[in-house]
Amino acid sequence: MPSDDIIERYPLPGIQAILEKLPHIEALGLKTIELNRGSCLFEIQYAPHLVGNLETGVIHGGVITTLMDSAGGAAAFTVAPAGASVATLDLRIDYLTQAEPEKSIRGYAECYRQTKHVVFVKGHAYHDSPDEPIAHFVASFMVGSVGFAPDAQQ
Repeated sequence: MPSDDIIERYPLPGIQAILEKLPHIEALGLKTIELNRGSCLFEIQYAPHLVGNLETGVIHGGVITTLMDSAGGAAAFTVAPAGASVATLDLRIDYLTQAEPEKSIRGYAECYRQTKHVVFVKGHAYHDSPDEPIAHFVASFMVGSVGFAPDAQQ
């Protein structure tokens, strides 16, 4: 695989701007806290319309899944060659504990391996401390598939 100096990558501000305009990101209110080459930290603020169980007031598990998938995809984009699309190939989540009511959730993802066509990502979701995760995940993202690309024509 060529060295990172030879491969042109998407600019980080461009990735962030495009991701934050995606309809599902906007609808959930996902915000970028950090975006670096090979990692991403997103946060989703608590909101009543995101609750999965009205009795507990806890954010729905599907929202947490989307948070982690989105953070993983963003991390994968940071290492993908410019012009390449990225699509979720596989996502596995282990829910370790229930989220707490009325609390925001952060989702962190980091790339740990990359091949020509696949980026492997791992991460976790948490409230206040990454040392107390709500869930862990591992995912793989296909590079160059028929998927989303930040510079695709609308």
